[in-house]
Amino acid sequence: MSEPATASSESAVADADPAAAVAATADDDQVATSDGAADSAGAAAEPVELTFEGSVAAPEFPAGYDWFNVSRPLSMSGDLRGKIVLLDFWTQGCINCIHIIPDLHRLEAEYPEEVVVIAVHWAKFPSERESEAVREASIRYGRQHPIVNDDQELLRRAYGINAWPTVVAIDPLGRVLGPIAGEGVYERLAPAIGVMADEYGHNGLIDPTPLGELLEIEPALPTVLSFPGKVLADERGDRLFIADTGRHRVLVATLDGELIDVIGSGAEGSDDGAFDEASFRRPQGMALSPDGSILYIADRENHLIRSADLRFRTVRTIAGTGEPVTFFRAGRAAQTAIASPWDLHLEGDVLYIAGAGRHQLWLMHLGTGVIDVFAGTGAEGLDDGARLDSTLSQPSGLAAGYGVLYFTDPEASAVRQVSLGLDGRLDTLVGKHLFVWGDEVGSFDDTLLQHAIGIEFVPGAQGAGLLYVADTYNHKIKVLDLDTQTSSVLVGGGTPGLRDGFGADARLAEPSGLSATSDTLYVADTNNHRIRMLDLATGELSTLALSNLEIATVTMAGVIEDDVVLLPQQVAPGPVEIVLDLRVPEGYKFNTDGLFEFEWSAEGTLLSPQGSARYEARGPEMPLRLVGTITADGGSAVLTATAVVFYCPAVDETFCLIRDVNFTAPIEVDPAGASSIQLPHQLLSAEELDRRLAPG
Repeated sequence: MSEPATASSESAVADADPAAAVAATADDDQVATSDGAADSAGAAAEPVELTFEGSVAAPEFPAGYDWFNVSRPLSMSGDLRGKIVLLDFWTQGCINCIHIIPDLHRLEAEYPEEVVVIAVHWAKFPSERESEAVREASIRYGRQHPIVNDDQELLRRAYGINAWPTVVAIDPLGRVLGPIAGEGVYERLAPAIGVMADEYGHNGLIDPTPLGELLEIEPALPTVLSFPGKVLADERGDRLFIADTGRHRVLVATLDGELIDVIGSGAEGSDDGAFDEASFRRPQGMALSPDGSILYIADRENHLIRSADLRFRTVRTIAGTGEPVTFFRAGRAAQTAIASPWDLHLEGDVLYIAGAGRHQLWLMHLGTGVIDVFAGTGAEGLDDGARLDSTLSQPSGLAAGYGVLYFTDPEASAVRQVSLGLDGRLDTLVGKHLFVWGDEVGSFDDTLLQHAIGIEFVPGAQGAGLLYVADTYNHKIKVLDLDTQTSSVLVGGGTPGLRDGFGADARLAEPSGLSATSDTLYVADTNNHRIRMLDLATGELSTLALSNLEIATVTMAGVIEDDVVLLPQQVAPGPVEIVLDLRVPEGYKFNTDGLFEFEWSAEGTLLSPQGSARYEARGPEMPLRLVGTITADGGSAVLTATAVVFYCPAVDETFCLIRDVNFTAPIEVDPAGASSIQLPHQLLSAEELDRRLAPG
C-alpha cells in the first residue's frame, strides 16, 4: 500500500470547531438534488436556510468491493440519499480507530433516522487488506454498521484521505461536507449533526426509512472462547488465566485446561463486585501478585485497571476513570484517566502498564495508589533515548528480565527495551519505522515483523535469555536470542489457519498473547478462538483441550443459539415420550468434557412431566427420551425445551463448539395421534457455521 502523506503519526486531530470542521459552501449547480428524499418526507411549506451544505457530489462506492454487516452492497445515490452519512476510514490495528467506534455508535443511536455510519476499511498492513481479516475485526470490535473493504484504496484516494482515523461527513443530498481526522468524533460532530437533522428534516430532505433488513450483523463463531487476547500461566499455582476478550471476561483453568472459575458475568460493563456480577469490556493483559491471590486485569475498552481477589472472588477498580485520556497526567490512580491499557507486568509493588491508547508506558505504585509516566512523550513514533523523551507506537505486550522491561510496539512492528534502573535508557531491538514491516529473520538489524503484539521473556541457562514474540499479522511465533542478537521462526507458515505440528507446517491466526512455564509456551491464538501450547523442548505446537466447559456457559446465550420451531404434532392422550434427537455433523461427536443439559416444559396442565423434565450427562446418547402425560382428550399446547450441547471433531477433540438449542413444538391432542413428541435437530459443523458468517 502507499504510505500516507502525513508525518509519522497515524492520526491528526483537527483544531477546528465542529461547524468549521464539516461546513462547506454550497454549489447547487454541481450536485443533482434528490426529489425522492424530499417527496418521501414531505416538503416543508416554508424551507429554512441550511447551515451545513456540501459542495461536491460524494463518489459512489466501487463495484466489486466486499461488504460486511449488510445483505448487499449499498449505493450512495440510492440507499443513502436522505441520510447524513459518516464515512469512517479506519484500519484494524490502529488504536485511535478503535477509540472512535463508541462515538460512532453513539451518534447512530441518538439519530437513528438521520445518521448512517459506513466503516471504510483502508488497510495499513498487508495482512489487514484481506477480507477475512476485515470480517474478523468487525466481529471482534463489535461494529454495528455497514463495512466496506477498500482494499484497492479507490475510496481513500477519491476522498483524499491520508490519516487514520478520518471521518468524512456527507449531507442528505449526497454532497461532501468535509473530513475530521483523529479522536473526539462525538464532541466535534454532534452539534453540527443536531443542526443538520433539524434543518434538513424541516425541509423534507431526511428520509427516515431505516436500513432495516439490509443490516445483517455477523455474530462470533460459537466456540467456548471468543477472540482471546492474552494468557497468563502460573506454574506454581497450576493455573492458566485466559482473557476471553470477545466475551468480556477472564477464565481461570488449570495448566492442562480444566476450567475452574470465571471472572465476570460476560455482560459488557464496568461493574465491580462478585465474580458473577462484575463486568468488563474486552479485557486484555494480566499480572499476578507474588502470593498468587490478586489478579490485575487491563480492562482495555473500559480504560480501567481492575483487581480480582481470587480468594474472596471479588473485583474492584484500582485505576482509571472510565473515559479515555487525551493527554496523560500523573496522579491518584483511581482519579486519573488512562486510555486502552493493553498489557500489565508486576515488578515488586510496581505495576507497569502498556498504555497503547496514548503511546506510553505507565507505572502504578500499588502501595501509594499513584500512577505516573514511565516512558514515552505521548507522541507516536520510534525514537530511542531517555525513556521520558522517547516515542512509542501503541505498546501492547510487556515482559521483563534481568532488570529490563521488554515491550512490543505493534504499529512500528517493533520490539523494544527499557532499563528498570536509574539510567532509564530506551532502545529498539527490532523495528525500523512506522511504515516499515515484513517477515524476515536473522540478525536483529535484518529482522522484520508485522504488527507483533505478544511477548514473553525466558531466562537463558548461561546467556542473556530469549524473547518469544507473537508476530501477529505474520501468524507466526518467533524467538529473539538476546545473547546472539539473532531471530528465528519457531512455528507458523505465514498464512492464517488452524493446524498443530512443527515449524512452518503448523498454523495460527493472529496470535496475540504469550506466557511461559518452564517447559511450555502458552499462546492466545486470537482469531482461532483457542489457546495453543508450544513445547519449548521439541518445538511442537498443539491445542489446549479445555474441559469442565459448563462453568463457562452462563453468558453464552444470544450468540450461539439455534431456535427450532417445529410444525404441530398430533399426540394421543396418556403417557407420551419427549424424544430429543440432536444429530452431530459427520466426523463429530458429543464432547465428554462439557455437561450436556436438557429441560422441557409446557404451559398449563394439558402436558406435564412424568418424573423429571430435566436431564444432564457428559457425552449423551441420542435419541434421548423423557416421559410426560397428556391429561385431556382434546385441546392444544406448546412444548418448549432447551438443550446446551458441546460437540467436537471425533479425531481432534481439542476444539469444541457449544450451542444452545431452543425448541418450540406445538401439539394437538388427538386420540389417533402418536405416543411421542419428536424434537429433531441437525447441528452444524465449524465449517458450515463459518460459511454462514462469511462475506456474501
